[in-house]
Amino acid sequence: MFKSLFSRYITAFIVIILTSYLMLALVISVMVANYSNSTNQEIVVNSASVVRAAVQQQFETSGISDFNQYVYYESQMLTKELNIAAQCTSNMWIFITDKNGVILAADDHAAANLNRSSIDMTQFDLSAGSFKGYTDFDGMFTAKRLTKMATLNGANTGVYGYVFVCLPESMLSGFVKGIVKAIGIASLWVLAAALVAVYFLSERIVAPIRDISQVAKKFAQGHFEARIPVRGRDEISELAIAFNNMATSLENTENMRSAFIGNISHELRTPMTTISGFIDGMLDGAIPIEKHDHYLQIISGEVKRLSRLVSSLLDITKIQAGERKFNPISFDICETARQIIISCEQRLNDKKLDVEFTCDEDNMLAYADPDAIYQILYNLCDNAIKFSHVGGKYRVSIIRNEEKIFVSVYNEGIGIKSEDLPFVFERFYKGDKSRGLDKAGLGLGLYICKAIMDAHGEEIWVKSEYEKYCEFVFTLQSALESENVEFTN
Repeated sequence: MFKSLFSRYITAFIVIILTSYLMLALVISVMVANYSNSTNQEIVVNSASVVRAAVQQQFETSGISDFNQYVYYESQMLTKELNIAAQCTSNMWIFITDKNGVILAADDHAAANLNRSSIDMTQFDLSAGSFKGYTDFDGMFTAKRLTKMATLNGANTGVYGYVFVCLPESMLSGFVKGIVKAIGIASLWVLAAALVAVYFLSERIVAPIRDISQVAKKFAQGHFEARIPVRGRDEISELAIAFNNMATSLENTENMRSAFIGNISHELRTPMTTISGFIDGMLDGAIPIEKHDHYLQIISGEVKRLSRLVSSLLDITKIQAGERKFNPISFDICETARQIIISCEQRLNDKKLDVEFTCDEDNMLAYADPDAIYQILYNLCDNAIKFSHVGGKYRVSIIRNEEKIFVSVYNEGIGIKSEDLPFVFERFYKGDKSRGLDKAGLGLGLYICKAIMDAHGEEIWVKSEYEKYCEFVFTLQSALESENVEFTN
């Protein structure tokens, strides 16, 4: 029953509402009972005091010395007065006894219900002169009543009688039961309304979670294109958005993985097929001896191509495993850039590029691993040449800004599409797959560059406008500012 989130919500709300109303009913009942009990006690005390004072005054001014005779002669007047006093509260009984407990007078309602002509006064502590509490007068009443006993006495005559004022206990319990019943009915209506509200609220919460569960199952089956519909702007919607973003990332990773497998298979198969074909041709004599040198050069190029591929894969493996160590030292980044440009001179001339090299100072010391930075800068310069338009501008600039050195590689050429910019540093990612200009690449170079920069605690980013230009920029720590930079290896 409680396996689903919906049933748990419903059950929890029902328990909370019922518990709340039970506690509310209990608290209100106790408060009302205490208040009603206090009020009733005040009523019986006041009524007994008023009746006692009136009877005493009338008896003392009547000129009759015996109280029983006075009641006999004035019974009608006393009954009328007792009836008036008893009407102040429903079901109030008032009666008067002599000092021995013989009932001398009572209001009409009390007289109709009293089944005895006297009461046993030994049940009361007469020395106290009064009594207040619950009693059934030793069986004279069918149920206990709140009773106040007031003593009739005079300065000369002493105690000559008692006034009893009684209120039924059932009045209080009936009132409390009415309140509890009203609270119970109200709680049922509120519970019904709450259940309806909880149903829609729970459905609003559970439905997106159910969608997430279904989409997650599709992910487990390899269907990364599934998405969760986003409704509203609450926390559940934010979860759905985050899940969809994760799905997009997984889909991109899966696409890049598939593309990488296809690329790596092609890159391995092509040179191996070429090498195998040429060697077989030499061995079986299909290739003349005088052409062996030419084909051996081709085989050498293919072997070097395989070596570069394996080297890149090893770099990625070491970076992912945290095994590649970086040894930061002070070195001249300007000189490193000059060496790379000189090494690319022939390719720059072949494309007739307008080369520009700017540096704030002739020599600028950076604090980093020189081999790793050489690898990054060479990769960026090589890509810039590869994707430049013939005769386009090619610029390498190095700028110092306080403790940072900014290295920029700019070229006018193909550029990068805006939709590809967020993914250029992802592993295995190759943006312009249709052009075929980067047949030797696997989309690993920029990922390695980004990993090296992250290990140095530095940044690398790209700005580009498709078919116009592309500029890669990375930062280095100035050796003049810090010699104690820690690197992540």
